[in-house]
Amino acid sequence: MLVAFKVTEGEQAGWAVLNVSGELDLVTSPVLRQRVHDVVADGRHSLVLDLSEVQFCDSSGVGVLIASRRLIRSCRGTLRLILPAQGAVDGSHVNRVLGALGVRRLFDVYADVDGAVEEEAGPLSA
Repeated sequence: MLVAFKVTEGEQAGWAVLNVSGELDLVTSPVLRQRVHDVVADGRHSLVLDLSEVQFCDSSGVGVLIASRRLIRSCRGTLRLILPAQGAVDGSHVNRVLGALGVRRLFDVYADVDGAVEEEAGPLSA
């Protein structure tokens, strides 16, 4: 079942949270890029990207994730990704793509938003 691309914004424990669903590809990735820029422009430098509802991610989507990491780091901020190990058939599609491209280790990855926003939370192993 195809889910329309959508980015919704929230906040939890002082973190900006962007919930992303659908396909993150050449057409939709500029939308996510703009939303991340908007969050940073608002002065919020602690960001969680919840990608647990993303069914597909191509290289342009990965490019946006890497650019988001670079932007947040330039502001001395923190970016955390939600990529659950369970879900879609073999876990998160985004997780598999990042692993296949060898860039998974660049990100602090968590199983859920609650874990990501805990002050002392440690990321899942790469």
